[in-house]
Amino acid sequence: MIDVRPLTGISFETLAAAFNDAFSDYAVPMKMTAETLEMLQRRRGYVPEASLGAFDGERIVGFVLTCVDGDRAYNSGTGVATSHRRRGIARELMDRVSDLVAKRGAKSYLLEVIESNERAAALYRAVGFEERRRFQCWTVEPRRPNRRFVEMANADLDAIASRADVELAWQNSVAAIERAIEPYVVLGDDDGAVVFFPKSGDLPLLTVRKDVRRTGMATQLLAAATTRAAKTLSVRNVDDRDRGIAAFMDAAGAKAVVRQIEMLRTF
Repeated sequence: MIDVRPLTGISFETLAAAFNDAFSDYAVPMKMTAETLEMLQRRRGYVPEASLGAFDGERIVGFVLTCVDGDRAYNSGTGVATSHRRRGIARELMDRVSDLVAKRGAKSYLLEVIESNERAAALYRAVGFEERRRFQCWTVEPRRPNRRFVEMANADLDAIASRADVELAWQNSVAAIERAIEPYVVLGDDDGAVVFFPKSGDLPLLTVRKDVRRTGMATQLLAAATTRAAKTLSVRNVDDRDRGIAAFMDAAGAKAVVRQIEMLRTF
């Protein structure tokens, strides 16, 4: 018998095992250690009491990881073990977690799903989620910049984010960056800046003042970040309605890797 209950008290070691089990055949390779999963979830605002697990005995065979920021909630991962699919577990988890976050005072519940994952998108629509926008994601290989940028101590992230042309995705927001337990670096100056996490290679924010665009500064900031990161840079979930960003990433030599649908349910 499957028992669905909150993930209160469940360690990241246990969650990582369940995560890797559920995503072992995923379209985008995802292999998490307890450390990397914790860094990811802490940054997004993970709340165990608002998250659910489906337990078969002591084993977690399905889960929904929920993050909370004020009266907004975010689904940071839904998965079911391959051995327990086609049993309605994902539907039950999504129904029950939506009720759970609504009772906690959330006015909206946000998630992303890979564009090609039609089965999952259909499930989310069936439980009340509607498409809000679409995202693009890229990876950026190392390249040497022609310009040197200093590291900005005590950088004003709100000011940097205010130069963005599109609304930032949940995990790229200033609140998410400031929640991170992984140290981030800011390179640039008053004209433009890039914010990235050297250890994971994640780059959530790169903006340049409008009056200095098309001078090559953004390209140089991106290149500078690649030289400081321990891994290939990942730029995730950028609103694809901004054609300028897509053109810039293409010109900078970035590789498009996946597209996602942002979906929203309101209460």
